[in-house]
Amino acid sequence: MNPHGDTTKESIFQNDIIRQLLNNGWLLGKSENYNRELALYSDDLLAFVKETQDNQWQKYCKIYPNNPEKKLLEKVAAQLGKADPNAADSRMRTFGTLGVLRHEIRDRGIRFSLCQFRPEHELNPDTLKRYQKNRLRVVPELVYSPWATEEHLAVTGSKSKAWRIDLVLFVNGIPVVTMELKSEFKQAVENAIKQYKTTRFPVDPETRKPEPLLTFKRGALVHFAVSQYEVFMTTRLQGAETFFLPFNEGTKDGGAGNDIPENINSYATEYLWNEVLLPDNLLTIPTTRLPIIWP
Repeated sequence: MNPHGDTTKESIFQNDIIRQLLNNGWLLGKSENYNRELALYSDDLLAFVKETQDNQWQKYCKIYPNNPEKKLLEKVAAQLGKADPNAADSRMRTFGTLGVLRHEIRDRGIRFSLCQFRPEHELNPDTLKRYQKNRLRVVPELVYSPWATEEHLAVTGSKSKAWRIDLVLFVNGIPVVTMELKSEFKQAVENAIKQYKTTRFPVDPETRKPEPLLTFKRGALVHFAVSQYEVFMTTRLQGAETFFLPFNEGTKDGGAGNDIPENINSYATEYLWNEVLLPDNLLTIPTTRLPIIWP
């Protein structure tokens, strides 16, 4: 397989990234297991809480004996921030994705941590054990919009609400990264940027309702446009006004972009998933490569 040739297909590029992410410790998820209304991969969030904070969870179950799982997920979504500014509880204090990951969720005296960042040393076995329980998951072809319903399709005959994002990365069920991938030719990254600007709207253009996954601060923290040659990124989607910054390593001669690797089975941009998004690097505060995620 030659990743630099014209015969390279986007699906091959995508599968290579997924395979390497899995080799690095990521788990593979399915779009159908994603809660589009809450923008959470619910199973992972609940599993992390139950496995790392059982005593608190048992107390929580006594406070909310009827479906405590549903109650916690709704609480987390509320603390992330209502995507809809007109919602009845929109004045509730919220913390956004970064705040929820870095700080505890509190509800009626119960506290839950939703992420254990990498400890600076291994002197505390309990902290290390919690760190090892983190669930980092990649979901390919994620249908993300809560407005992508069968009812809408029946009424309009349109599949526009079933837009998919090539790869979405979650930490304990909370989305942190989206990636649109383009292959085929050297300028392909521009097409990925165009896709974000023209079809990945933080507010649905028809319903005028927010897309939770794509809402600034409340949804994914960073969005990458990726080809086998270059990477660009943004932290805020604003349609045509979205501003992307290069996220490249530069070339050996001091130029922009990335050097093409001598190994034809490698990609010039694989530092993104093999270094930057390596679990131990992603879960380290601060990280030198992604200061915008963990400031």
